[in-house]
Amino acid sequence: MLKKIYFKEVLMLNLKNKIAIVTGCGSVGNGWGNGRAIATTLSRQGAKVIGTDLNINHANNTKNYIVNEGNFCETFELNMVSESEVDLFFQKVINKYSTIDILVNNVGRSEPGDPENMTFETWHEQFNVNIDAAFLCIKHALPIMKKNKYGSIINISSVAGLRYIGKPQVAYSASKAALIQMTKTTAVIHARDNVRLNCVVPGLIHTPLVERLAKKYADGKYEEFVQHRHNQVPMKKMGDAFDVANAVLFLSSNEAKYITGTEIIVDGGLTSVTP
Repeated sequence: MLKKIYFKEVLMLNLKNKIAIVTGCGSVGNGWGNGRAIATTLSRQGAKVIGTDLNINHANNTKNYIVNEGNFCETFELNMVSESEVDLFFQKVINKYSTIDILVNNVGRSEPGDPENMTFETWHEQFNVNIDAAFLCIKHALPIMKKNKYGSIINISSVAGLRYIGKPQVAYSASKAALIQMTKTTAVIHARDNVRLNCVVPGLIHTPLVERLAKKYADGKYEEFVQHRHNQVPMKKMGDAFDVANAVLFLSSNEAKYITGTEIIVDGGLTSVTP
């Protein structure tokens, strides 16, 4: 005779009272950048969001969205490539909140060029932002997560780290590929500590940043640049910031408790087609 099993109704993707750090939580213009969407989405599921940005006004704009919805957000101005600033930031968070449950490394920078015409300084600046910043945050988050035997770290990479997508951005591509491999390796090392590390890998996402990219890669021809990006995608449209944020939400949640050392690609099928 089969034994009856009773299931208790639970709220999925529940992050109630989880302490979530989201770096690069602002947006470079009006609208929804990835960082703003991620911070807002996590807060809507109950997380207490600690947001950082190089520009405190951008961070506070995100905070206003979150607070106006009745949720929690505290913001900090932070230079992610300054080891001393990052160290002080994490000290403040631990002193105030005692723990860190979720870390989302979202900062990034893309500059055009290949080894022939890119300066060594520009090369290093992109690695500083795209990989060193994540390294510093992971370095500070791991001890408290290991102590608690719980933690989820999500690094925002890019499909440029998987394949060439039509733009000459060799340092960005190389650093985003490095971020994926650092995530995998660290995930294996700390799997026994119940600290999970994964990447979300966005494709072509329509955010306020696209206007800046048009200036760098398309001589400022914004409308043509946007249409070209739409046409590159098999679904014939770019994604939006909440497509990225929802992938981050899943990896942050208990529903993803057995997922580590991998990537969720959010690209409308872009990386599945021949260039």
